[in-house]
Amino acid sequence: MSNFAFNNPAFQQQDPRNVATYPGAPQAAQGAQAASFQQAGIDATVNAQLEGMYAAPPAGAIETDRMSVEDTVWKTAGLFGIMLVTAAIAWVFTLGGVAAPERDPYNQFAPNMLPWIVGGLGAFVLAMVVSFTSRKKVRPALIFTYAVFEGLFIGGISAFFEVLWPGIVMQATVATVAVVGVTLALFATGLVRVSKRATKVFLIAMGGYLVFSLLNVVLMWTGVVKDAFGLHGAPGPLGIPWGLIIGVLVVIMAAYSLVMDFDQIQQGVRNGAPRKYGWLGAFGIMVTVVWLYVEILRMIAIARSN
Repeated sequence: MSNFAFNNPAFQQQDPRNVATYPGAPQAAQGAQAASFQQAGIDATVNAQLEGMYAAPPAGAIETDRMSVEDTVWKTAGLFGIMLVTAAIAWVFTLGGVAAPERDPYNQFAPNMLPWIVGGLGAFVLAMVVSFTSRKKVRPALIFTYAVFEGLFIGGISAFFEVLWPGIVMQATVATVAVVGVTLALFATGLVRVSKRATKVFLIAMGGYLVFSLLNVVLMWTGVVKDAFGLHGAPGPLGIPWGLIIGVLVVIMAAYSLVMDFDQIQQGVRNGAPRKYGWLGAFGIMVTVVWLYVEILRMIAIARSN
């Protein structure tokens, strides 16, 4: 059986009935000689084509229009670049608040809360829109806009915390990068994988945490609880604040969520998903990393305030 790659009439054996085959006939000799030269030319052309194919670089996501890990990484870097630019703008805008010592515990100034509020609300709405409409169509423009609003939120909340606890943003950033790096390394080496049991536990814990968070916010708005972040909450076991204990559990959940993101990106690549689905992979990673950063920021604030 011949190689299917050569299933072309140019490589097929010619019909011997088209050439005189009687022994010693001039026509047969001339025909055989012409066929030999023709076959030699075909072989040289084929060899040249094969050498060119082997020497050429492998086709990437652009050539194949298929999702790849490398292309998803570049899309993720682009989204984080957009977020960092808008975060820097929000940082400057937040720290440019009008002086109001009576509203600031450290008698410095009142941070402008507009970037934090606008960014948080905008990012939440766009995250819901992207999540529920991605089954029908991937809209990169909405994901770009989400990165802009997420940058406003991150820049605003980071500046606010930095005023209260100088240096906390750098601490939270280093800790976030460390958690993401360790999680990625464990996933790449196969030491951590997604399992059905772990995913069920994660979903249950995630549902409970969301209910807890929403209830906490409602209690703060109604005046029952003064601090929705739990920075000055009651101490738990061994004198450790409950907010810090819950924060550790949430960080573990965020790390497992990252593992799920990496696994889904790999699955998309294996399934040959279209290249545009790389934006969804980048979007998922950004959502998880921002969640992780905010939770670490809150944990450090709890530790430093107590």
